[in-house]
Amino acid sequence: MDTTPDAPEASPGRRRRAVVLLALIAVVAYIGDQLTKLWVTSTMVEGERIPVLPPLLQWYYIRNSGAAFSIGEGVTWVFTIVMTVVSVGIVIYSRKVRSLWWGVALGLVLGGALGNLTDRLLREPSFGMGHVVDFISLPNFAIFNVADSAVVCGVVLVCLLTLMGLSPDGTRQRRESTPPDGAPQDGASTEGEHD
Repeated sequence: MDTTPDAPEASPGRRRRAVVLLALIAVVAYIGDQLTKLWVTSTMVEGERIPVLPPLLQWYYIRNSGAAFSIGEGVTWVFTIVMTVVSVGIVIYSRKVRSLWWGVALGLVLGGALGNLTDRLLREPSFGMGHVVDFISLPNFAIFNVADSAVVCGVVLVCLLTLMGLSPDGTRQRRESTPPDGAPQDGASTEGEHD
C-alpha cells in the first residue's frame, strides 16, 4: 500500500477547520435538541398528540425509559454508559480528523449523544436513569427526537464516507483492479485527496 502524505501546509489548518466544524455541528445539534425538548415539556402534557402534517407527521410527547422502540427498559444505565463512552471517544478522536465531511458526521453523533445523555443524567426518575423526551412521530415508526435524528444522520454519513473511501484524515482509499492473469498489482493506494 502506497501512502502519499498530506500536503504539509494543509494539515494543521485543515485539521483546525474540521475540528471547529465538528464542534459547531455538535453544539447546534445539542442546542436544537434541548430547546425542542424544553418546548415540548413546557407546552404539552405527556401523551398529548398534535397533528403537524397529517397523516405523515405529528408531535406525540412521551418519556422514553429505554432506547429506540423502548428496547432496554430497566437497563437505562447501559445506555448512559454507552453514550458517555461514545461522546468521550469522539472528543479524543477529533484531533485526527482533517476531513470536513467527517467533522460533520462526528459532530452530529456527538451532539445527539450529548443531547440524550443530558436527559439520562438530569431528568426524572434519577441521575443516570432519566427518561428521554421523545416527540416526533411518523406512521408505523418509532417516536424520536432531534438527538436521535442527529445520531442516525451522523452514522449514515459515516457509513457513506467509509464506502466512498474517504478517511477521517482526508485521504481517499482507492482499490486498483487486478490484472487478468491474476497477479496482484500494488494493491490499494492512498492518495492525498481531500474533501
